[in-house]
This record gives sequence, structure tokens and C-alpha cells, in this order.
Amino acid sequence: PTRYVAPVSCVTERHVAERTWTLTTTVACSSPLLYWKHTNSFMGAAAAAPRCLVLAGPSGVGKGTVLARLSQVLPDVFGFSVSHTTRAPRPGECDGREYHFVTEEEFQRARAEGRFLETASVHGQWYGTSWEAIERVRRTGRICVLDIDVQGVRSIRAAKLPALVVFLRPPSMAELERRLRGRGTEDEAKIQRRLETAAEELRIAHEEPSLFDAIIENQDLEETCAQLRKLLDEEVQALRGVREAGAASAAQRTSGKH
Repeated sequence: PTRYVAPVSCVTERHVAERTWTLTTTVACSSPLLYWKHTNSFMGAAAAAPRCLVLAGPSGVGKGTVLARLSQVLPDVFGFSVSHTTRAPRPGECDGREYHFVTEEEFQRARAEGRFLETASVHGQWYGTSWEAIERVRRTGRICVLDIDVQGVRSIRAAKLPALVVFLRPPSMAELERRLRGRGTEDEAKIQRRLETAAEELRIAHEEPSLFDAIIENQDLEETCAQLRKLLDEEVQALRGVREAGAASAAQRTSGKH
């Protein structure tokens, strides 16, 4: 690939001074999103890190619940990429845990600087996955989890990010509506917008199944997690092998000092 120093229109002068990037792909989209890989961190980690896990699906389908359960069943395996959003926090959400909550101005500035792998406008609010968030998880050797919508999946496919992309669909639209109303956090207008968006996402999943590596109906939590564990078995086993080898190597070094 061609060595390339990002112009000021893509990143700030400070970033140009501090980082050299490798341009591998330009994502064709309306935003100024470019696919950059940071040569002294992301590329170094990419060789050893497992694929990312991308979970897509309508709002209310249960992505957060599934991920929480997977983390219980497979502790120390997953690391969560914390996205940025311009929406207000819901009750119980904390900045830097569920999302990085930012202003519209802050989001658009970061977007113009090329800091996001993917961005999307959903229900009048902006969401984005930053390269920094992905790098931070991948450097730990964990499976980086991304919770994004179908728009984001297209960007990830175009960027060729190593990832297992799974679409979670509800058993029915009636069940999805029941789950959305059960949250008790949104008014009727927002619920209807989410249902309209869900119908469109389900249409895309039906008409373009090749966009995803797997499509799972999230009717039963344990069954959904079992299917995901099966899909991730190779990555999980590889992670354990690397950790065991590292522990053995550390033990040898320690014994050699005595």
C-alpha cells in the first residue's frame, strides 16, 4: 500500500505531526469517512488480534442483553468498542461506558477529522465508531465488540475490517414493539420511528443476506448466545492458546531467574 500522510482536511495538524498512516481503501459514501490504519498500533495489533464481533439489528432486538450474557459466559474474552453519540443519556447510562456522549459540534468535528470508521444518522441523532475505540480493545488481545446498525455494516464491509458480522432479528414485529414499549424510555413518536427503521433493516437483511456472516433470530437468550459461541469458537480457542502460551513463557522466564 502507498505510504500517505493524511492532509489537514482529514485530520488535525497535531495528528499529521504525530502519526503516519497507511491508506488502504477509500470508502465511497457521502461523508468524508476514509479508511485509515494506524501503522504503529492498529496494524501491529491486527496480526495477533482476533476478528471483531459486529452485532447489528433493530433497536430493541436485544443486542445489549445478548452481549451482557456472552460476557458472563465467556469472561475476559470480549472488549467493547464504546461508540460516540449525540443523543442524550438514558436513565442509568454513564458517559464512557454505554456511549461517549458528545455535542453535535464535537461529533461533526471528529467526523471531519476522519476519526470514525463509520457514522450514521439515526432518528435525528448521530452515532459513530471511532478507530481509537477499536484499537484500544484490539491491543488487549480481546475480541472487539461493535454494536452498530445496517448503515455501519456497509462501512465496515467496505473498509474490510476483520470481523464476524451477525444480524439479530426479532421473532416478529409485534414482539419487537413489545420490547420497545417495555423500556419505558421513549414517547410514542420515537417508538414509531424505531419501528419504521426496524422494518427497513429487516427488509435489507432479507434481500441482502450476504451482507452478514450469520442471521440469528433472537427469541431465546440462551439459544442465541449458544449460536454466537459456536460461531466464535475458533477465535475463543485461539485466544486461550495465546494466553496459555504467554503464561508458560512468563513462567519459564521467572524460573530462569532463580
